[in-house]
Amino acid sequence: MNKPAQTPRQLAFSSLAGWLAFGFGSGLSRHAPGTAGSAMALLPALWLWPMPMVWGLVIVVAAFAVGVWCCQVCADQMGEADPGAIVWDEFVGVWLVLVLVPNTVVLWLLAWVLFRGFDIIKPWPISALERRFGGGWGIMIDDVLAALMAAAVVHAGLALWSM
Repeated sequence: MNKPAQTPRQLAFSSLAGWLAFGFGSGLSRHAPGTAGSAMALLPALWLWPMPMVWGLVIVVAAFAVGVWCCQVCADQMGEADPGAIVWDEFVGVWLVLVLVPNTVVLWLLAWVLFRGFDIIKPWPISALERRFGGGWGIMIDDVLAALMAAAVVHAGLALWSM
């Protein structure tokens, strides 16, 4: 007999996987949980500011691996492929884009806005990648690509600005 699906609130406060997957509770927002999670991700991202890029990337890779696990666990327990309340993928995406752009408040905010835009709109190839993978990988990978695209736009803008 299958275990009944749990609600996001039950999961968020009953396990480490839930606490992380639901972004310390930020994914429980009734309105725009992805944006709420992305905004919450900015607080721990401040620890990345003084770090060399390589250490920031190590943290992001570790957070990605943890995310594959915790997002899979929670999606399975909820009985959904990619529940909107799961926002650890947004945390990792935000951290990745911020590690990849220069440390200025303006560029971090621009990178954050671009990341959210790409994550919400899901242009190709983000949409194709999201459909290709399932489970924890599928939940996580589209946000990584959104972060890479946002970082590329920031760097292209910087290159054009310096011409």
